[in-house]
Amino acid sequence: MLYDLLNGGKFIFNGKFHTNHFTIGNFDIYFYAICIVTGMIVCCLLAAPMFKRKGENPDFILDLMIAIVPSCIIGARLWYVIFDIKTFINAENPFLAIINIRDGGLAIYGGLAAGALAIFVVCKIKKVSFLKVLDLAAAVVPFGQMMGRWGNFFNQEVYGRRITDPKWQFFPAAVEINNPGEWYQALFFYEGVLNFLLFLIIYIFLWKSRSKQNGYALSLYLMGYGVIRAILETFRQSEYNLPLFGKDTKIPAMTIISIVIILGGVALLIWTMKKDGLIFRKKATANQATAESVPSVNETPEVKDENAKLRPKSLELNSKETDEKQNEKIEVVEEENASTTDENK
Repeated sequence: MLYDLLNGGKFIFNGKFHTNHFTIGNFDIYFYAICIVTGMIVCCLLAAPMFKRKGENPDFILDLMIAIVPSCIIGARLWYVIFDIKTFINAENPFLAIINIRDGGLAIYGGLAAGALAIFVVCKIKKVSFLKVLDLAAAVVPFGQMMGRWGNFFNQEVYGRRITDPKWQFFPAAVEINNPGEWYQALFFYEGVLNFLLFLIIYIFLWKSRSKQNGYALSLYLMGYGVIRAILETFRQSEYNLPLFGKDTKIPAMTIISIVIILGGVALLIWTMKKDGLIFRKKATANQATAESVPSVNETPEVKDENAKLRPKSLELNSKETDEKQNEKIEVVEEENASTTDENK
């Protein structure tokens, strides 16, 4: 069955027998939704030990998910609608077309932006570090994106150019969709694998990292996913490339957005490393270095006595001589004041 599923047998993706859902009663359950929900559950399970390791309560994940899930759905849909606004304006009923997410049309960048906003609100309410939670989220989000790409597989979407050479007409190099015998680059699988690798890199890095500075994992995610999306988007079928606010562009709109995301990740990484003291460190002057090398200690009476015993005798003699000279000066000043007072009388 699995071989038929992936290589164009009669179970799925064969024109006549294609299906992307199953029905319970009168309700259709889509495989895409199953992939998304499964991804969310696994992400929470992966995030729990990471939260605990980084000093956060794993129960906080539930509060986040309550806010993130609806926010991501709304944000992903709004992003898709805004970038393809002409299609929805020209629809017979624009409002129904916009809210009909069961007909497809969700954009990951919109979901990420809305999810980040939801995290910000929850962190403000709970008084938790926003950047720290974003770091923890960045460690598991790529896994959820990988699961979402398998949902695209069931929906017959996110594929690349057509492959006519029979030598390459097999999965995972290609996937048979639309009509029997039509093979296309399996972009959903390419991105899914790359997202999984990105997940492993960030998760392992954050798990082993001992730095108390937040921002590294998030910057790695922004740069990593930005590069993946910027490259693969250029191979996507043009009809599945979102226009840039309703206007077609020579460079895919999501590639342009991805480049901006990459630059944002680079800027965040530089800022984080600077704040962590790894780059752009100021050279300390000789006086600062000396001051830093000598620890300041508030001496208790007991410590003073011990220091006095350990102090060389030469220092003690010098200090006694200094005290005697100061006493002599004080006596001279007192005598002069006394004589002046007598004269005034």
